[in-house]
Amino acid sequence: MKKLIDAVIYTDIHDELGPDPIHWFPSDLPESIRMLVAIKSVTILTGDQGSVPDSLLIIPFPSLKLKGLIRYIEREDKSKRGGFARSAITFLFKEADDVVFYKYMSYLKAPFDEATKKIIKLEEQKAEKEIIFGEINVLRISVGQLLDDFRAKEVSFPLSKEFPEIIIRDEKIVDYRFKLVVVGDPGVGKTSTILRFTDNAFLRTYVPTLGVSITEKIIQANDKVIETILWDIAGQNKFQTMRRHFYQGSEAILLIFDLTNRISFNSIKNWYEDVLKNMEKHHHRMIGYIFGNKSDLTEVRKVKLVEALTLAKELNLKYIETSAMTGKNVEYAFYDIAESVIKTRLEKN
Repeated sequence: MKKLIDAVIYTDIHDELGPDPIHWFPSDLPESIRMLVAIKSVTILTGDQGSVPDSLLIIPFPSLKLKGLIRYIEREDKSKRGGFARSAITFLFKEADDVVFYKYMSYLKAPFDEATKKIIKLEEQKAEKEIIFGEINVLRISVGQLLDDFRAKEVSFPLSKEFPEIIIRDEKIVDYRFKLVVVGDPGVGKTSTILRFTDNAFLRTYVPTLGVSITEKIIQANDKVIETILWDIAGQNKFQTMRRHFYQGSEAILLIFDLTNRISFNSIKNWYEDVLKNMEKHHHRMIGYIFGNKSDLTEVRKVKLVEALTLAKELNLKYIETSAMTGKNVEYAFYDIAESVIKTRLEKN
């Protein structure tokens, strides 16, 4: 079974000397990686006016094609500038597995909290560093086991109760299947939205070199079994050439923007035109939705409802406001897309 944790680095953060990676796993982890992780840990703190986050953070390491789950530790130490000593524990994992860590972040908090308390106590007692490193190894093992348990449960029950795996394996049971492309600027919540609908962090096909993640979801609508194949298209410019090929064969489109980010809203029309110009010339009018995501963040909203409705009308698409965090309207909209695709097929026939 593939291990989800690639490496662990424990960094001591000196106010004057800078970051010092003092413990790592595996033991042969290259120094270049250790220092890159350590330096970025300090950069995050510097960018946040030196305040130490009390929650788990996930940050990217693009040059390594990895991401890091970071927990900062702060404890009182009168000998340090400002009266506090700081350190950081970083778990490195592959970019393709980020959705697993996002999905189960709340469950990982408990073992990290427990390890943090033990490390602070040991540091205050001036314990040998090897004892502290031992606690970090215990944390690595416990988190790894926790993730393995989640994977086992998810893989064992990959589909909803209405569609047991043993039945769906029979291809004849599926009445319809269609391809849905999901596009939008980076950071708007595309992957989180898909995860909210499919509830599946492990069973997906991710191609990092091409910038696409493919997930399947089988639902029942209007007494028909429908397989929805979701193509989560990366929004970064470096994937611009490749993603044009991924649009081919799509019967529906989902354009997502962040209600708290006006730039992402302004990009929606460009995304729509990008998809349309790369579709087959004979393709019928595209079915789909515009999602105004992060509707739960009402206090920092930047896009008005009337603006989004006007754009949706212009593009002849439906509009709905969603929250990948709470799940608001996500499932309803995906079901509506599926029903619309099948209805269009039947009308054409």
